[in-house]
Amino acid sequence: MVWLVLLGALLCLSRVGVGGPGAEGFLPSGPRDCPYRCVCAADLLSCAGLGLQDVPAALPAATTDLDLSHNALQRLRPGWLTPLSRLRALRLGHNELDALGRGVFTNASGLRLLDLSSNALRALGRHDLEGLGALERLLLFNNRLAHLDELAFRGLGALSRLYLGCNQLSSFSFDHLHGLGATHLRTLDLSSNRLGRIPVAALAALPAFLKNGLYLHNNPLACDCRLYHLLQRWLQRGLSAVSDFAPQYMCLAFRVPTSRVRFFEHSRVFENCSARAAGGLERPEEQLHVQMGRPLTLRCNTSAPAVRIAWVSPKQELLMAPGSRDGSIAVLADGSLAISNVQPRHEGLFVCLAAGPRLHHNQTHEYNVSVHSPRPEPEAFNTGFTTLLGCAVGLVLVLLYVFAPPCPGCRRCYRRTCTCRRLCWPRGPGPLQEPSARPSGLGTTPPDVPSRKASVHKHVVFLEPGRRGLNGRVQLAVAEDFDLYNPVGLRLHAGSESASSTGSEALVMT
Repeated sequence: MVWLVLLGALLCLSRVGVGGPGAEGFLPSGPRDCPYRCVCAADLLSCAGLGLQDVPAALPAATTDLDLSHNALQRLRPGWLTPLSRLRALRLGHNELDALGRGVFTNASGLRLLDLSSNALRALGRHDLEGLGALERLLLFNNRLAHLDELAFRGLGALSRLYLGCNQLSSFSFDHLHGLGATHLRTLDLSSNRLGRIPVAALAALPAFLKNGLYLHNNPLACDCRLYHLLQRWLQRGLSAVSDFAPQYMCLAFRVPTSRVRFFEHSRVFENCSARAAGGLERPEEQLHVQMGRPLTLRCNTSAPAVRIAWVSPKQELLMAPGSRDGSIAVLADGSLAISNVQPRHEGLFVCLAAGPRLHHNQTHEYNVSVHSPRPEPEAFNTGFTTLLGCAVGLVLVLLYVFAPPCPGCRRCYRRTCTCRRLCWPRGPGPLQEPSARPSGLGTTPPDVPSRKASVHKHVVFLEPGRRGLNGRVQLAVAEDFDLYNPVGLRLHAGSESASSTGSEALVMT
């Protein structure tokens, strides 16, 4: 029996092999084409921090995320991305690239993220970014960019985030964004550059969603009245790009660097600016108040013929025919936006974008939609009945008072023994009157004398709750010798909040 077990073990070893060629079918092995010293994991390739001066020659074709950051790359040869047809993210940050060149990104049509930050780029040419039609995020911050070609970003129709901060740009064209369309763009970072004078009219004509993501802080802007009023309006509207970095918005009062002042903290510099200087810069959004559940139609009123019309929803969704992804918003054939059943998720800013040769920045109209819940209709029958009942009760009380007034001379009235001939309403003893059966020996002072004091064993107080439950109520403290007929010496102790609820407290005898 033992020899059978040994024979089976021998057959298994011969089939599997120990270090032989048959071991590859059972033991995991690394990718054969993974570059030396790089790390390959499925579709990820990382060659970061290896001090590389050139891109590895052989790259795995299945790579979708390539990390070459923190190296010493100085040049990228044209067509080097040809084998990587599945590439979606390329990280080239923290290298020594000083130029790109034509054809560097050929065959990278599927790229979504390109990180070129922290390099030594000095200029961006017209053909440097060709072939990146699907690019969504472009990181160019912390370079030495001093010049951008007027069509440097042409063809990047899907770009939504562009980071150009921490460079040496002294000018930027907001009219055409250097060839970049404003349809998808949501973030434009121009902070910490050398921007001086900015065309305020072009700045004001940007779409509302781009103004919310336009970062201009830490630039030597000129202290211009129109720019000041425009940024003040953006601050009041709560645009995050301005409100989040308000202390870092600077301007030069004179043409020297030492005359920097903060835009929103030194109002004396702008005290002679007239608000008329900023009049007409921005076309205010149209305010619409819609009841929930009602239909709504928004028309894109263009001043010139439009070739194509699109909308941007409050959820930053680009709306084109037939409409939104959830089907609640439709874009009609004439470019109008229709909502058949308005809900709270439709509240916010709708921006109309009309593309045409004579339309500036494609932006034509903005609607600020507010959604309100329907109000319940008042019940007319119950209200009228209550009013009628109140009038009847009041009339009965008036008639009783007129035809059956109380007897002034009647001290006590009982059902059968009443000293008055006329009907007498029951009266209790006064506030300080004692019953007639009180012994006369208890005191010699008549009960009607005003100088009578309250008993020293009784105090009238308002309960004062704790600090947390005070709610602004007034504490009424009465001294032992307080004269009830002369409440001049009454002391009130009010809380920190409103004392309107004082009358709701009950008297407590202690």
